[in-house]
Amino acid sequence: MAAPLALLLIVAVTIRALLFRSSIADLISERVEVVSPLNAWKRVVEGLALLDLGVSPYSGDVFHETPLVIYLFHFLVDYAEVAFMIADGITAVALYLAVRDYNKHVFRKQKYALEADRYPLDCLELIRTPRQMHYIPLKVAMFYLLNPFTILSCVAKSTCGLNNAVIALFILSTIRGSALLSGIFLALATYQSIYPLTLFAPALLYLLQRLYIPVNVHRSSFWVFTMQYVFVFLGSLSVLICLSFFLLGSWDFLPSVYGFILSVPDLTPNIGLFWYFFAEMFEHFRLFFICVFQINVFFYTIPLSIKLKEHPVFLIFMQIAVISIFKSYPTVGDIALYMAFLPAWTHLYRFLRNIFLVSCVLLACSALFPVLWHLWIYAGSANSNFYYAITLLFNVAQILLVSDYFYAFLRREYHLTHGLYLKRKDGTEATLVLK
Repeated sequence: MAAPLALLLIVAVTIRALLFRSSIADLISERVEVVSPLNAWKRVVEGLALLDLGVSPYSGDVFHETPLVIYLFHFLVDYAEVAFMIADGITAVALYLAVRDYNKHVFRKQKYALEADRYPLDCLELIRTPRQMHYIPLKVAMFYLLNPFTILSCVAKSTCGLNNAVIALFILSTIRGSALLSGIFLALATYQSIYPLTLFAPALLYLLQRLYIPVNVHRSSFWVFTMQYVFVFLGSLSVLICLSFFLLGSWDFLPSVYGFILSVPDLTPNIGLFWYFFAEMFEHFRLFFICVFQINVFFYTIPLSIKLKEHPVFLIFMQIAVISIFKSYPTVGDIALYMAFLPAWTHLYRFLRNIFLVSCVLLACSALFPVLWHLWIYAGSANSNFYYAITLLFNVAQILLVSDYFYAFLRREYHLTHGLYLKRKDGTEATLVLK
């Protein structure tokens, strides 16, 4: 599988290199669907200019990336295009390796369950075979590298690509059972944008199940390992924050980065749910609704972790999707990361209910974003309601997509336990209702 992956990387790099040299690169870098006030390249350039002048990049209201990012590009600014292409390549390879290892784990788990006769005979057609799973890692890498959302994000030089690379490395470290690297990469992802903090729960669940449940270690060892993982995560996060302080000599980055993400002062239109709502909001209600909107990302972690405690990898997928939908400044690059996982759940397709409709809505909305933006900003024949309406529909479609996969996953697990063809007591066909 190394040769197809290498060919895929070559094709992906070629497409990006051609677009970087095309006349539409500047147009892409200005699209509000692709960049946000947090990750726009022109803001990074502005921060670098201030840094070169000996002025804090956070002294104005332009730069909102983390200090480590600006110091990274202080050395790589002349090779930014290469850096973003490498970041996409790292993400794709990390996802490829992570899904490959996860599939091996799933196959072993299925094998033990079959040997123990845990599956009803009529649900054997739901069992995943090695042949079905063989090309899934390559499809995941392809879904990420050749996704138009990913390509646009890379060509715009959005720092979202760097965040995706860190999260992908975190997923790979977690699936491979490396608690140390998992905690470090999770801390780095949280340092970048706060919201990946919600990935702590699925990572801990997976590591506990992988390292301790198979060998029946005493319950006290679970708490010892949990505290160790918490210590690695918090320790790494503290080191990153302290390093940022020593690089800048001040704490100015805290309100400029994390305060900016949480308080949402910049209402530049984007594909998220915040900007229009708070543009119309009375100021004395703002704090209350900021808390209500922001808590969405973190609140769903608890019920999802309880329901999917035995399936932490699917929980990671769900959490990344929730972050992409409900974060304050989302871009299409965030969406591309969780969409890359869709080939990993091909065994759920028979239980999906709305996949065709949702796919059509997502494609239509993606095409209408630039059209309605032009009508609003340039032609003057529409207003912000038009653009926000298509944004709202786009996010509703994402919610339906994620909910559909959640339903399909739960239904398949139910059938694996109770059988595929359910019967009532009188022998008639039963209807499954999940509540």
